Amino acid sequence: MSQSFPDLIDDLNAAIGTLRAGAPEPMRAFSGLAREALKPGALDVRTKELIAIGIAVATRCDGCVGFHAKAAIKAGATREEVLETLSMAIYMGAGPSMIYAAEALRAFDELAAPPPYRRSRQHDDRAGRDRSDAHRDRVAEAAIAAGRQVAPEPSD
Repeated sequence: MSQSFPDLIDDLNAAIGTLRAGAPEPMRAFSGLAREALKPGALDVRTKELIAIGIAVATRCDGCVGFHAKAAIKAGATREEVLETLSMAIYMGAGPSMIYAAEALRAFDELAAPPPYRRSRQHDDRAGRDRSDAHRDRVAEAAIAAGRQVAPEPSD
């Protein structure tokens, strides 16, 4: 993004105005959704806007970053709060990438294996255990190898 955020917001507001004129009912519904989502409840507006900034970063939406940064400022968010929010967005960008990388490797291994390796979707061929148990073990092993803590197993 090379445009300044104040200019980006101005440009997007103009484009959204055109969209609002061309599709008034969906835009009215979207505005209602935004109003309801932002109503203070268990979370105040500042916290909700910080969450929105984190989601905007994770989804790589420049306009969303601009709109929600501006709204967070208006709601009283501090630079320190934004930095902590951005730290969580960075962490959540990396964590899901690790999980999907483990899944991609599993897909490759399963699809590249000779037919005897491929069995039902319900069992892991190497240990005869439920696939979800074996998958959870592989994800935990990958997390440990990456130096991350693994949540303990829930007790029955």
